[in-house]
Amino acid sequence: MVKKQLIMEKALELFSEQGFEATSVQQITERCGISKGAFYLSFKTKDELIFYMIDYYMQQFIADVDLVVRGAVNKQNMLVEFYKCIFKRFNEQSQAARFLMKEQALTPNKELFKKVNSYEIIMTQSIIRMLEELYGEKIGDNKYDLVYCVKGFMRSYSELFLFHDLPLNLEDVSNSLAEKTNILVKYSTIPCVPKELVQIVENSFDQGISTGKLHELLDQNIYGLDESIERESLELLKEQIDHQSLSKAIIKGLIGNIQHLEDCKWTAYVLIKYFDL
Repeated sequence: MVKKQLIMEKALELFSEQGFEATSVQQITERCGISKGAFYLSFKTKDELIFYMIDYYMQQFIADVDLVVRGAVNKQNMLVEFYKCIFKRFNEQSQAARFLMKEQALTPNKELFKKVNSYEIIMTQSIIRMLEELYGEKIGDNKYDLVYCVKGFMRSYSELFLFHDLPLNLEDVSNSLAEKTNILVKYSTIPCVPKELVQIVENSFDQGISTGKLHELLDQNIYGLDESIERESLELLKEQIDHQSLSKAIIKGLIGNIQHLEDCKWTAYVLIKYFDL
């Protein structure tokens, strides 16, 4: 097992048992069976470890959801597939989901809160994009109310499955929540999210990733890959950032070549946004 992965998994066990603040580096290294020196070769601090964990789990989660929504065969299935992906991911990563939910609510660490909140903002953007594609002008001034309703469904039903041991039937819950969302769209007429809050939310949306950061991300994915269609695709995408010569169809095909790689899912998501596909 790769050392970083081992540290992350054992640290997650401890964080889930006793919380982030109460867990020491010494406890983590003992649980891993490694020295403190080995820990610090992977992470400079415990904070760096938790930020790495948040990036790892949230990036995979958001990239998977975005891929499912974009890949929906037709709009009728999009909402069902969206909810299905959400709860499947929560179920597969239940320990991490429980920890992040609890820590976000209880943490006194402002940087940790900001880190999680930055991904909440990205998720909000994804939901807005999906609702606009599904319903167009029908949602009108209710757009942000609907976003918070969808996020409320996600969180409240996830808590039922994660903390109250409610049996999870993916098909039933996904179809039920898709039906509820459609009803809200059809019958909601009075928006309650004020324009001031809408402006705050819109102003908080990220302005995109810099080309320098994108190069770093691609280099991380390329490093260690043997000669393959995936490596070649990553290298061509890296060239495209500086020398834009390829059509959108080709770029989309290159991104499709890397999306099945676990470590490249987030890169694919960022590239789709960067190239506005």
